[in-house]
Amino acid sequence: MPRKTNGILFELQPRPTKGEDGKPLLYAQPVISRKWNVKDIDDFCTRYRHTSKGEIERFFSLIEEVTTMWLRDGYRVDTPFGSFAPKLKLVGEHTDPSKVTGRDILYGGVEFIPSKQFVKDADCSREGFRRRISSVGNSQMYDSAAMEEALRRCTSKGYTTIKSFQIFSGLKPKSAKAYLDSLCEGPNPRMWRYREGRTWHYAYLKNNPPV
Repeated sequence: MPRKTNGILFELQPRPTKGEDGKPLLYAQPVISRKWNVKDIDDFCTRYRHTSKGEIERFFSLIEEVTTMWLRDGYRVDTPFGSFAPKLKLVGEHTDPSKVTGRDILYGGVEFIPSKQFVKDADCSREGFRRRISSVGNSQMYDSAAMEEALRRCTSKGYTTIKSFQIFSGLKPKSAKAYLDSLCEGPNPRMWRYREGRTWHYAYLKNNPPV
């Protein structure tokens, strides 16, 4: 079967939960190969939608000014894209409403609910989808041989760092740190960690050299 060359490129990532075979369940996410900004939209509209140079940038600036003005007053703002409203956080744990005051409330960001028409217009399934062939998330972390080889290669100086281990293991920052931290924990740790400046260093314990 010929390989698909059009459609939205996607990649698979592991979920925290596992399936019946003990492996992480998967989810799909688009591979974002480019990021467009307001200037790009303005340039595109100037060339293909007959707007004047800077018109779209000024429009978005004005929309941001008016929308945030109303959000600061606690209003919800409906637009063709969707609706915006302020989010609030209640500090601490409370069960008695009569004891909650304005001092217990913090600004928690902005809630955005896309409109049904916006979601429909953004439908990217017309050309189908094609998978980027790569490791699934940090699935290599469950390959003990691969992790041991990565550790061996990045500890040639007697220690490693999270960034260095990332390069040899292919793990993402949080997963690389979690893996190295796990080697420093438990009743029989293999490594110990120490900090120099802002960088954590990981070294093998004398009684537990690399495999």
